[in-house]
Amino acid sequence: MHVVASILKDGYKVGVIDVDARQGTLSRYIENRVRTHEKRPNIPLPESCAVFRSTQKLLENAEQEEEENFMNAMHNLSDCDYVVVDTPGNDNHLSRFAHSYADILITPINESFIDLDLLVRINESLAMSELRPSTYAEMVWEQKKHKAMRNKQSIDWIVLVNRMGNVVSKNRQELERVLNALSKRIGFRLVSGFKERVIFRELFISGLTLIDDVGSVSGTSLSHIAAKRELSNLMKAINIIGHENVEEQNEVISK
Repeated sequence: MHVVASILKDGYKVGVIDVDARQGTLSRYIENRVRTHEKRPNIPLPESCAVFRSTQKLLENAEQEEEENFMNAMHNLSDCDYVVVDTPGNDNHLSRFAHSYADILITPINESFIDLDLLVRINESLAMSELRPSTYAEMVWEQKKHKAMRNKQSIDWIVLVNRMGNVVSKNRQELERVLNALSKRIGFRLVSGFKERVIFRELFISGLTLIDDVGSVSGTSLSHIAAKRELSNLMKAINIIGHENVEEQNEVISK
């Protein structure tokens, strides 16, 4: 949602597709934002839609229906400068298909070896020679190949480390060492994300983000200022803002 709001603030038209529609957190966030927009019309809104998994029993029919529904959503948002797609954490055909249309893929992980296991099968030694790509990493590579075969384009894969503690620990240093080595090995860019901050949880109910004027919601603190700096650094790292030719941008960000 902060990525969406950041792009909106720069004057671009943004579409949102919630492929994690069963959980629907992003959809509810936008619904909350729409209600706040009624009181504060200056808050920009994205165009949004949700794509649910098929309930058809035959696998082939279900997959075809999911692909058609996703492409219909993409078509309906074709006049947007950017399309941001939220995908679920579990592996399913709809999520894989959405990944294959990403220009930029942002994979958030927490600062823990549990989440590192999302990228590679880790063991106690953490020796690079013994690490193997996880099911998720293999899935990303498969979708990269599908995209390359379809239109000869690649996916800029970004791994975003979130919920970092305020103290630099031995665990973090070891995690960063492994992630930096893995970034070259399995082909992603490593980007620092957000520290654990209450403000991110507080803003959900109003549908606001740090990009908006949130002083009336929760006041302003040094933590908020630091969080804004983290968001600014993230958007610079993603590198999708500030291009002169809007018509060349129809980016798809899968998360």
